Amino acid sequence: MTLDNIILLIPLLPLLSFLLLGLAGKHISVRFSGVIGSVLLGAALVLSLVTAYDYFFSIGKQGSEFVPYLTAQLNWLPFNTDLSINLGLVLDPISVMMLLVVTFVSTMVHIYSLGYMKGEERFTTYYSYLGLFTFSMLGLVLSTNIFQMYIFWELVGVSSYLLIGFYFSRPSAVAAAKKAFIVTRFADLGFLIGILMLGHGAHSFDFFTLIERLSTPGSSYLATMTGASFLGMSTLTWALILVFIGGAGKSAMFPLHIWLPDAMEGPTPVSALIHAATMVVAGVYLVARLFPIFAVGAPDALTVVGYVGAFTALFAATIACTQTDIKKVLAYSTISQIGFMLFALGVAGWGPGKTEGFTAGLFHLFTHASFKALLFLGAGAIIHAVHSNEMKDMGGLRKSMPITHITFLLAALAISGIPPFAGFFSKEAIFSAAEQSNPLIYWVGLIAGTLTAFYIFRLYFMIFWHKTPDAHAHNHEKGEWAMMIPMMLLAVGAVFGGFIPFGDFVSATGKPLELPIELSHIILPVGLGVLSIVAAAVLYRKESDVPQRIVNTLGGFYRAAYRKFYVDEIYLFITKKIVFNLMGRPAAWFDRNVVDGTVQKTGSLTIALSNAIKRVQSGKLQAYTMYFFGGVLLMVVLLLYKFA
Repeated sequence: MTLDNIILLIPLLPLLSFLLLGLAGKHISVRFSGVIGSVLLGAALVLSLVTAYDYFFSIGKQGSEFVPYLTAQLNWLPFNTDLSINLGLVLDPISVMMLLVVTFVSTMVHIYSLGYMKGEERFTTYYSYLGLFTFSMLGLVLSTNIFQMYIFWELVGVSSYLLIGFYFSRPSAVAAAKKAFIVTRFADLGFLIGILMLGHGAHSFDFFTLIERLSTPGSSYLATMTGASFLGMSTLTWALILVFIGGAGKSAMFPLHIWLPDAMEGPTPVSALIHAATMVVAGVYLVARLFPIFAVGAPDALTVVGYVGAFTALFAATIACTQTDIKKVLAYSTISQIGFMLFALGVAGWGPGKTEGFTAGLFHLFTHASFKALLFLGAGAIIHAVHSNEMKDMGGLRKSMPITHITFLLAALAISGIPPFAGFFSKEAIFSAAEQSNPLIYWVGLIAGTLTAFYIFRLYFMIFWHKTPDAHAHNHEKGEWAMMIPMMLLAVGAVFGGFIPFGDFVSATGKPLELPIELSHIILPVGLGVLSIVAAAVLYRKESDVPQRIVNTLGGFYRAAYRKFYVDEIYLFITKKIVFNLMGRPAAWFDRNVVDGTVQKTGSLTIALSNAIKRVQSGKLQAYTMYFFGGVLLMVVLLLYKFA
């Protein structure tokens, strides 16, 4: 089998899973449908490993540099001689890295779901949706042009809607699915406008053509888009900010983050899939894909990315410290960690010594996939045992759930940036890049990183150590090896993933980039992380009234953080009081009275006119005779008047 065929098969295998289980699922036994989905995704993972090896060690390497490899090219919609929408698949360092991440995490989720979703009424449908979701994400990362990416971008939105609302009999799940779909649709409108602006300015939708024309100094296309301005910013800057709005919606950046915590209404394995390696990192991947244009053509847009990412990282970490639902804590953790990735891209630049943030941000995406998926799958095992999401119903589970305990602890150490776990290497690279480029973002990130260690170990100690009167012991690990094996494999990634020389494979320029770890740079972040873990242990390892006293001391700030700083309430106020009252009601009145009224009046006038003239053709001979003589009489009168 040629490499071109292998590349094409990778997204087609999950598509086959979707079609096979979706169309013929009724004729396949429930348990076997999960096996079919898992085997097909496992095959996609194997093919992704083969593809990665071939690309990084053979076809993609020219000297010391990695170059794109294009296949399955198709001229789809030509508009004119200069502009067309083409379809195709591309391999380059970031798309190959995403292939590995998406297929690995998706395969783990497929296998885990064999145990977690056992007995569900719509088991086959669930696996069908997983296949569609994975196909959509693989199509997104392999796209050769931005319009093709947009097609799969929307398909990811549809499939996430189906998965979040999987338990459609629950009103909360239906509301969460609608919320995710609507919020991301508004963001995607910005993305679409940005795509059209880029396509119009560069006369192409192809990624590499866009990059060549809009990031090459002296290019006429670049000069045109940077020469025109609006409100003090160039057309290119506005276009990239609009594109980033789409990415911010999909990656749940402030203020478009409100859909992600509610998305926890879906099955917990779905949360792992959405949060760890697929939907929420699409925005990071989008900025990374267009990074040369951001860095060279519109550095102001890249600055916006950096500050939005830094603020979101701190904002979400603060909220995570107050939540009591285990999945809500992890949801806000995801929002915060995506913020780390984006502000790493935001502090990067173009040129020697300036691109470290690019590699660091994607390195964190890579390591985050393992430990965040592991945290969610561990949460799923806990919920599976305790039958509750609330931490007050847990406590003391380390003895009854030893595998979950150890794997969860490893993931918690990794996300906290404690050496030598995976998150340490990627986070230190981010801090190093931020410290050199933007001290404000560095300190914001440092505070967010400190809070990360605190809230994740608050979660850990309240689940596995702290024991309240409401908590009770459970043991559900025996026999659920379909759930345990993926957790153990992800734990390997959480422990050893940081030792991969990531910079040798992924960089902004395609050339190897070393990510140095210097002692002077790691003392403060690691020290603060350790202090946060100690503080969490003191407060939450055993039952105590100290946390409540601290809550009382913080007063209004704690209540605001617990209520997520009332962002949802602000959205509701804007939509109900402003949009509905000031825009919706006038629009409804205009529609009802002007549009509908005009149509109804037209109909009424037509009926009245019909009633008035229908007697002219009554079918009565005497009436026609009267009309005839009346006409003759009228003509005689007119003639007499004329000749008088």
